[in-house]
Amino acid sequence: MIQRIQSVYLFLAFLLASVLVLFVNLWKQSNGETVVYALDLLAENSILSKCVPVLFFISALLSLITIFLYKNRQLQFVLCRINILTNFFLLGILLYVSLKLSGETAVSEKGIGMFIPIIVILLLVLANKAIKKDEDLVKSVDRLR
Repeated sequence: MIQRIQSVYLFLAFLLASVLVLFVNLWKQSNGETVVYALDLLAENSILSKCVPVLFFISALLSLITIFLYKNRQLQFVLCRINILTNFFLLGILLYVSLKLSGETAVSEKGIGMFIPIIVILLLVLANKAIKKDEDLVKSVDRLR
């Protein structure tokens, strides 16, 4: 069912990982004029930098797919866990890339986009709790029959 609370959490995770990434900057360079968004990292030479927007897209896609698997709660639970691992990996890559910026001797300003994977992880954990609660409820009803 689309109206379940885990579907709301998963939809919010989808929105954060797909739409908000396009409008929120990841960091500003030390000169203050260059603002870096997730899609700007596709033009970088480094493979790790190119992984960031791809992982945001994978996270959004996994969240969207997981919403519509409401009939198979166990698969929904597993995909949600895989999405959590994807976001932890994304967070690690973002931290590594932001710390290895060229010209980092001057202080660069980190944007709110760096915290998107943390918020997505929180939403996915809440969705996993709700999925587990639904599964336990169904199992308890099956025992009574």
